[in-house]
Amino acid sequence: MEENNWIKFKSELRERLKKFALDIIKLVKSFPKTPEAKTIGNQLLRSGTSVYANYRAALRGRSKAEFFSKLCISVEEADESEMWLDLLIESNVSNNQETIDLHKESTEILKILAHLRKKINKNSKS
Repeated sequence: MEENNWIKFKSELRERLKKFALDIIKLVKSFPKTPEAKTIGNQLLRSGTSVYANYRAALRGRSKAEFFSKLCISVEEADESEMWLDLLIESNVSNNQETIDLHKESTEILKILAHLRKKINKNSKS
């Protein structure tokens, strides 16, 4: 990827992850006041905002290895967020359109981050 395109990609992904984190916060605030919603909400809030936090940390990494390490954490947190959103929908705790849309977005984010991780790992071995 050309340097200017890479910089633009990183910036756009950062903004997308920020929006995702903010949307997660908004969603969790709307949950019913039940024990299961509180438990899942706390977990989703942690993982959903961590995707963004660890990606930001990756961008500030002092080395390629540090970037890769933080990116791997972002992938794990994106996968966990997708799982919590899936459980919310399947359990009917929150199966509204907002939750369904966030689940779709979490799946797309996971694919993007996992692909990026694979590409970087492949390039570091070359």
